[in-house]
Amino acid sequence: MRLVIKIGTSTLAYPTGHPNIRHIEKFCKVVSDIKNAGYEVLLVSSGAVAMGRGKAGADGNADDITMKQALAAIGQCELMYTYDKYFGEYNHTVAQILLTAANFNDFTQLRNLTATMERLIALDVLPIINENDSTATQELSIGDNDTLAARVAKSVRADLLILLTDIDGLFTADPRKDPTAVLLRQVDEITPEIEALAGGAGTAGGTGGMITKLEAAKIATAAGCDMVIANGRDPDILYDILEGKPTGTTFKAH
Repeated sequence: MRLVIKIGTSTLAYPTGHPNIRHIEKFCKVVSDIKNAGYEVLLVSSGAVAMGRGKAGADGNADDITMKQALAAIGQCELMYTYDKYFGEYNHTVAQILLTAANFNDFTQLRNLTATMERLIALDVLPIINENDSTATQELSIGDNDTLAARVAKSVRADLLILLTDIDGLFTADPRKDPTAVLLRQVDEITPEIEALAGGAGTAGGTGGMITKLEAAKIATAAGCDMVIANGRDPDILYDILEGKPTGTTFKAH
């Protein structure tokens, strides 16, 4: 079974921008165990800009595009160093892949990208994928890692896409504001009514929100890949998902 797991900024870093070491360490342990069980895993990881802020001591509110690109360059080094350290402790090798929209929109680039990812999987290496925020312009930007993860899942014909976020799944209303909101366990079709349940952007450190996750679900399910939105505060939730326990919101492939 081939998995694409996307982990968001809010589950990797504190609001200070410094890495949440306890969480990252456990996440790497669980993913390593899943790989040991025979699953093929690709990881799409956010967090570069946030970690760059923490590393450089930059203003957390800086919104200048060149500043964000500089922080992404700094933070990506920190991110990969951290992953290399903790996955290495469980004898797993990681590889970095940085992408822009052009890698998916051009047939030759997409073919080469897919071949590289397939070879890394064959070598039992864990590809860690992020958008190339340091060089991506508005025209080349994918925009968010939910969409990136879905496009990766489509290109490698993944069986399951897991989006780990800071919310339990798709609710009938915003659970942060409405205590009567109900978690939807399964979505068979993304209708206009389902789309209307999506709110705005997520946390301040991220770029997504439920809207981008629904767009990711459209891409993944149309490609024959199931998708799950789940809360990533405890990485053990990955075991529950793979064991078929009711967890988060599942979007069924069609």
